[in-house]
Amino acid sequence: MTLAETPNYKNSSNPFLSLNYESALESLGDDYYDEVAAEEFPQHLLRWRNDALLPRLGLDPQVVKDEDFITAFGKFQGRKPLLALRYHGYQFGEYNRQLGDGRGFLYGQVRATDGELYDFGTKGSGRTPYSRGGDGMLTLKGGMREVLAAEALHHLGVRTSRCLSMIETGLPLWRGDEPSPTRSCVMIRMSSSHIRFGTFERLHFFQRPDLTKKLLDHVIEQYYQHLSAEQDKYALFYAELVKRVAELVAQWMAAGFCHAVLNTDNMSITGESFDYGPYAFIPTYDPSFIAAYFDYSGRYCYGNQPIICQLNLEMLQEPLKAIIDKSEMEAGLAMFAEYYQAEYSSLMLKKLGFEDLPHPEARKLLNLTVEFLKDSQVGYHQFFYEMARTFSSKWRDEPGFVMNNSDIVPVPGASGIFDDWCILYHKILNDFDSIRTDVIAQTLAAHNPKTALLRPVIESIWEAIAQEENWQPFYELVQAIQSRK
Repeated sequence: MTLAETPNYKNSSNPFLSLNYESALESLGDDYYDEVAAEEFPQHLLRWRNDALLPRLGLDPQVVKDEDFITAFGKFQGRKPLLALRYHGYQFGEYNRQLGDGRGFLYGQVRATDGELYDFGTKGSGRTPYSRGGDGMLTLKGGMREVLAAEALHHLGVRTSRCLSMIETGLPLWRGDEPSPTRSCVMIRMSSSHIRFGTFERLHFFQRPDLTKKLLDHVIEQYYQHLSAEQDKYALFYAELVKRVAELVAQWMAAGFCHAVLNTDNMSITGESFDYGPYAFIPTYDPSFIAAYFDYSGRYCYGNQPIICQLNLEMLQEPLKAIIDKSEMEAGLAMFAEYYQAEYSSLMLKKLGFEDLPHPEARKLLNLTVEFLKDSQVGYHQFFYEMARTFSSKWRDEPGFVMNNSDIVPVPGASGIFDDWCILYHKILNDFDSIRTDVIAQTLAAHNPKTALLRPVIESIWEAIAQEENWQPFYELVQAIQSRK
């Protein structure tokens, strides 16, 4: 059944069913997906609605009712077809063809008020042909964690998917990594695209360069429109994807975020961050920090993220070489380190209070900052928040005043690295006129919120829900994240 044939589609009073859905991916044909049916759940409790996203869809949060979310995104009434996307991927370095949307589907695609096309994708909506014996469900804790991750990353300036809704579904689930039975939910993710590196890898596996070119043309037409008229649009697409991914990883690193599962099926062709499972924000600066308990070798540790994403881009060249000259892709990938370093330096300088610094000073300040954080093991997020909280124009007077009213840093003389950092920071402050002091204070405050989404915080939120059915701490935490407090 096509969208035009969906009963009551255009005349529905539900604002989500009345959106102008586009069949962009559906129009490519069923070589890329399977039509599926959603699970029928015994219960529908709306636990989260992201009203901040509704204006982007042209919807007034005051008009959209909770029942509208439940009908559209819990009962899945009035929307067909629902598409489980096909893809393969490299998982921990090994090629896996037994992949695809195993607990989700593409609910629909909508052109938002910014003119961009967005996907509504489900997670936890039931079995598909790619469930591989799984139940196709999502735990409530997993859904809660993804809501928090997406909101936190978005408000830290990371290009990320976000959750539109989360509905508890009443099915008991058994999981090896949670006390079971545990609770279930279905979540809607709003993202720029659910097309993955692994989508192309699957087509290469089946030796279908014709389908690869068809998909690549679709990607450029929908998500890289500014390149569509260029004669060398394919090479330019790959070069821009390299830039987007390099900047994305820099955003993760500056935010102190470890994705944990950087398989190629978790890499978006638009260079957007999505699909948050066993992620974690680092408590202290530790390049070897591992977020996933099953990452026994540390392949996807915090410090490896740039090189892993670069490797994934290199592996993407294999399916794309049927369309794009290999040497042109290699030239594009050669820029990865430069793009990454430029973005990382810019973001870290902002965390230190500066929109820009001369190159030698910027490099030295960043190196000293990272060296101190690694050596001292003070809280990564707390250090920058303390900078913002304690910043004073008195820091211009002498190095000993820099962060002297914070109890998380060493006393003068206790750490040579920190003493050198204070001396340099003091010098940089005095390179500017006093008027810039207020600007530095504002920059520090804008890029270093108090709330850090560390594991103990998430666990305390879940404990309140699991033991007391108290959702208030969850809502308060989301509010703190969204208001950057």
